Amino acid sequence: MRYIWLPTQSPYINLATEEYLLTQSQEDIFMLWQNADSVIIGRHQNTLAEINEAYVKEHNITIARRLTGGGAVFHDLGNLNFSFIRNVEPEEKEINFVRFLQPIVDALQSLDVPATFSGRNDLVVHDKKISGNAMVFHENRVLEHGTLLFSTIQNHLAEALRVDPEKFKDKAVKSVRSRVTNISEHLKTSMSVLEFKDYLMDFILKHQPGSRIEPLTPQEETIIRKRADEKFSTWEWNYGISPKYSINRKLRTQGGTVQVMMDVKNGVVHDVRFFGDFFSQKNPDELIGKLIGIKHTETALKEVLCNIDIQQYFNGVSNEELLGLLG
Repeated sequence: MRYIWLPTQSPYINLATEEYLLTQSQEDIFMLWQNADSVIIGRHQNTLAEINEAYVKEHNITIARRLTGGGAVFHDLGNLNFSFIRNVEPEEKEINFVRFLQPIVDALQSLDVPATFSGRNDLVVHDKKISGNAMVFHENRVLEHGTLLFSTIQNHLAEALRVDPEKFKDKAVKSVRSRVTNISEHLKTSMSVLEFKDYLMDFILKHQPGSRIEPLTPQEETIIRKRADEKFSTWEWNYGISPKYSINRKLRTQGGTVQVMMDVKNGVVHDVRFFGDFFSQKNPDELIGKLIGIKHTETALKEVLCNIDIQQYFNGVSNEELLGLLG
């Protein structure tokens, strides 16, 4: 088995590395890595329905979509990520997390951290989550990866993923929030997250005969960086492939009540309707043609609204208020 520590903290590069090793390699791999502050969205999720957009923007938190299903998770440098990539026989193609996670559990228990399995894909300590896991298959290969909350800033974790459940109406996979705890709080001997990384790598190396530490080659790094640039860092991947969703919002303004109903597909506005008891000089339906076909992002919406005299369509309603309803 090839053991890799990824020195980069870019979620785009780290996720692209997983895809490359899953699809372009044929050897078994164990990998450890960290991301700078980021929210990692599950493959089948609606990105905007999973994040607190204002908080994420204020704190410069990166949004990235992974290959695997499951729910959204927050990463920072207090979190350590691990990946198992292996060849599997046809009869082994089943969603079975235990066979991958047992070495992680053994390593934690060797530190007197009482980690146990819980539910379908979590590790817990005293019923509080320390690790969430996900899995995806590619031909005769499988990727299983997970988080290890070591010293994560729990306020960021909670706020970055805090979303109004009534904000979006869709059929995308929703994240299930759990009570969490940090591994560092349960250690008898203090260590840093990087010391924990070294311990975990050494522990699993010792229990896998014939394993070796082998970093990515310069050639592999070039291919991976190109994939990160062309796929994992793009709006089309991180937002555009979100399942179809609808927005239905109502706001009481100085000019009256304004209600917006909007359908978004592949991250692009497909239909918009305005309702309310507001007054207007021009029919608000004239705005529909300007909005349909644009990306459902704050930047794209602002570009449209900044060239329009909103007061003519919604008397007493500000650009900021209308943007908040549409965004």
